[in-house]
Order: sequence, then C-alpha cells, then structure tokens
Amino acid sequence: MASEVQNLTILHPRPSSIVAALYTLRDLGAEVVILHGPSGCCFKHARLLEEDGVRVLTTALDEAGFVFGGQQPLTALLKKANELFHPKLMAISGTCSSMIIGDDLHQAVLNAELDIPVLEVEVHAGYRDNTKGVILTLEAARDKGIIDETELERQKNLLEKATLVEKLYGAASSEYLAPERGDLKYEAAARLLHLIRQGKKGLNILNAKKETAYMFADITAAVAEVAGDQVDTLANLDEQVGLPKVRRDAANVARDLKERKVQFKLIGGLDEYPVTGVAVEKLASEKHYDFAVISGVPHALPVSALQGMEIFSITNGPRQVKPLRDLGHQHVTVELDLHPKTMGVTTLVESEFGATLRALNKAKAN
Repeated sequence: MASEVQNLTILHPRPSSIVAALYTLRDLGAEVVILHGPSGCCFKHARLLEEDGVRVLTTALDEAGFVFGGQQPLTALLKKANELFHPKLMAISGTCSSMIIGDDLHQAVLNAELDIPVLEVEVHAGYRDNTKGVILTLEAARDKGIIDETELERQKNLLEKATLVEKLYGAASSEYLAPERGDLKYEAAARLLHLIRQGKKGLNILNAKKETAYMFADITAAVAEVAGDQVDTLANLDEQVGLPKVRRDAANVARDLKERKVQFKLIGGLDEYPVTGVAVEKLASEKHYDFAVISGVPHALPVSALQGMEIFSITNGPRQVKPLRDLGHQHVTVELDLHPKTMGVTTLVESEFGATLRALNKAKAN
C-alpha cells in the first residue's frame, strides 16, 4: 500500500513548496520576505501573508532577468527593504525561475552587507511533497541559530507523518479528487442536535492546523455550549511546543475557549495534528461515546479511535470530502474560505457550522 501511494500520480492541483516555505518563514518570525522571481509568483498567498503582518516583496524577474540573472536586483532590493522596514529578521525565498537560472542567494546577501540575519531558502515548486519547502526553511533557520537541531528533528518527524496522512487518507490519496461542498450544515447540525437531545455522549475534538484553529475552535465551542457535560472536549492547543507563531496561536485559542467556559484536555500542539491520534485513541478507550465531532484535520485521526461512533467531520478542504466518507465518516461538512478568514486574527472567528448549531438549538428551545 505504501509503495502504491508513493508512486501515485496526482492530477488535481496540490500545495506548493514555495508557499509552504513562505508560511514557515512567517511562523519563524520573518518580518520581510523577498520572493526572488516573477511578480505574479505565489500572488494569492503573498497577499494573504500581508494580513499576518509579513511584508512580501518581489524582485519581479522578467525575460531579461531569465537571461542575464537577477542577483543585482536582489541585492538592491535587500538594501531597500532594510531601509524601508527596519526588520529584525529578513528572508529570501527562491522560486522556480531563480533556481533554474542558478542565482546565488547567499552572494546577494553578502553583497548587501546588512547587519541583520537573512534566511536564504533555495526552494522551487517542483518537489513531489510541499513539505519539502518547510524542511528547507527550517534547515536554513537551524543554520542561523534560530532553532536548534532538536526542534528541526521534531519538525521533520511531524512533517513526515503529515505527508503520510495526506497520501493515505487526504487530498493526495487518489489520482483525481473532485472538489465537493459536503453535507448541508443545517442537516448535519440538526442530526447532531438530535443526538444531544437524546442524551447521547460524545467526543468534541479540535485537531486543527496552525491558524485555522481560530475558526475550527468556534465549532468546538458551539458543541460544548449546546451539549454541556454530555461531551468531553479534546484540543491540540499545547502552547509549549512549536514555532513562535504557532505557540502564540495556541495560547490565543486556548484563552478564548476558556473565556467561553470550555474545558478541554490537551492532545498536542497545533503542529502536532498528524500525531494526535495516539492521545485520542487512549482517551476514547476510557469511556463509551456515541458520537464524535472532529474539527480541523479529521482524517489524521485513526478509524480505530472512533469505532462505533457516529462521526461529524468539519474540514476546510473541498477535496477532502470523499476521502472522509471513504473512511466511514457519516457527516462531512466544509467551511469554505476558512483560511483567508483566519489570517491576521488573534481571536476566534465565527464558523458557519457553529452558527448553524447555535441557531438550531435556540430555535428548538423556544
């Protein structure tokens, strides 16, 4: 099975290693990131990162740059960015263009003669797994002393597990997956409310990735508000692990849940979503549960941990609907546009499923 997955050709678009590098640079605290390539490279995500306070600049390589190289424009932009924004940490991300023409990022940094650290990430979009961009970025951070070898190895292990999850049960598990909208939120919420009104017991699980937790946790809060002590809440909000921004996000989400009187047990950090299944399986075995609500990355939890439960899964990936149904998740809903709505925020963001559940509960109570 593993070898078959490894050799599978994916026909639908997949995340880019360059984009993965950009988000990792943000998580490390880079205040300015220079994309050394054409002005349109990674445009959507570059714009989203601006919402998180990262200045994303481009050397805007054109045909002349492809022929004659772009090292001089890169050196000039490094100096200009330092003058404009006075960052404490800057970074350069390679692109397909700069890697093909062989521009030397390190030499450009030396030529700029800056008095701040600059991370140089030699990355392109031609890697089979987008997690390669994360690893290259973390290795650059290790070389600059921003993270240590222990954290690098921890991150590599998590990325390996995350890649395997996607290949076995996620959007890289099939040659082609059509995007789907999933179940109507009204119908899924009505069924969940019916189980709660019957006195059924459930697991309320937040297993989210990074900043997406700001909206997925609203679902966790809504379920806890409606079900009360009929559910046990688990959350991957350990603020003691992860890169700087990941820890801050975990602390912010945990704070907001506690303010809403939601008590939860920790099952890991926000970067540990691919391995939280071990903790979930242990906790699930201690009591009987009739249903489970999983918000975030439901397919990372092993089916063995959810045996006998009616499963409600909420994802933000339209291509994740079919794989979740194939795993036996009876109710699958999609929070569309979740990621853009959770960029640059520091408090919980209302979800469609959470709002629907609350509204139905209020209507039935009247």
